Amino acid sequence: MNHPDLCIAGAGIIGLSIALELYGRGYRVAVFDRGAPLAESSTAAAGMLAAHDPDNPPQLLTLANLSLSLYTEFLDRVRALSGINIPFQTHTTLQSISPHTIPANTELTHEDLTRLLPALTPGNHRFILLDEHSLDPRQLASALLTAIGATTIDLRLHTPVLSARSIGDEVEITIPNGIIHTAQFINCAGAWAASASRLPNIPVMPKKGQMFSVPLPSSLPLHFVVRTPDIYIVPRTIGPSAGRAIVGATVEDVGFDKTVHSVDIDRLRFLASSLLPAIGHAPQLEAWSGLRPATPDGLPLLGLIPGQPNHFIASGHYRNGILLAPAAAQVIAQLIAGETPSIDLSPYSPARSLSLIPSP
Repeated sequence: MNHPDLCIAGAGIIGLSIALELYGRGYRVAVFDRGAPLAESSTAAAGMLAAHDPDNPPQLLTLANLSLSLYTEFLDRVRALSGINIPFQTHTTLQSISPHTIPANTELTHEDLTRLLPALTPGNHRFILLDEHSLDPRQLASALLTAIGATTIDLRLHTPVLSARSIGDEVEITIPNGIIHTAQFINCAGAWAASASRLPNIPVMPKKGQMFSVPLPSSLPLHFVVRTPDIYIVPRTIGPSAGRAIVGATVEDVGFDKTVHSVDIDRLRFLASSLLPAIGHAPQLEAWSGLRPATPDGLPLLGLIPGQPNHFIASGHYRNGILLAPAAAQVIAQLIAGETPSIDLSPYSPARSLSLIPSP
């Protein structure tokens, strides 16, 4: 595709979801990625659609609820193009919450917890139940990549965007083997967003998360997520990974270092086994890390970059990229098409990035 209508930097869950939405609207789309598609935080994630996680910034809820309302349609579109079904793995989360923020009559009693999960040792944690789905990001990635392959979207791997600058009513994209001029550009490069646009006012930083997986012992049938502020345990119930649990995750400011450290994995195992002791004896299947794209206020950047005509960004989704992908795709496509977005995007406006950057 020599003259795409629109170019996207980043072939993660956000970039490819936006590409698919714009393709459905008739745009010719090219997507560039510095490595392989969906190889970074998109598949490192646990896959919780945690719209009501109490650790989320309150301003995220409107965007999260929009995304939840779009999720079934999003998965149906991917299935129609790929022929692959992406099932929800769980439908409920056992959430630890501060006693000062527990809604009236929702705290689970000791008898409730014993009935729900006899193996749980709650300690000082107080729990509520959340109506919350999870899915396997690896299943989603496989289906989404197959869906992209069934379209005319031009996906270019191992092709980083070296710079992007607005010139008149176009954006000039520099890649290793040349320059492309396009009408619109969207920076979806995740933790690498600052380097993709080469602009000083994009405060997206990597937040490393290490995690591991174990087979669930027969004595611990687990069909819902268990989550506290320090640990989550996410079971896989359907598909090739059924019978295992994902345990995570650290939150680290170490730049782009993705090294997995046994001492950190051991700490996660200790925290998990304090809730579910059987996990302490389960053999480790895998251990890995990912780089979450984080902003200083924990909210994504969605919209036009100030002072850069036709230069958009959709990044900074931090721990909620899987959850927020359908909403990000819809609102960015609406902005590209000149439509009024489904929700007020001012809390996520890139214009606030100017105030998020610390003064020298």
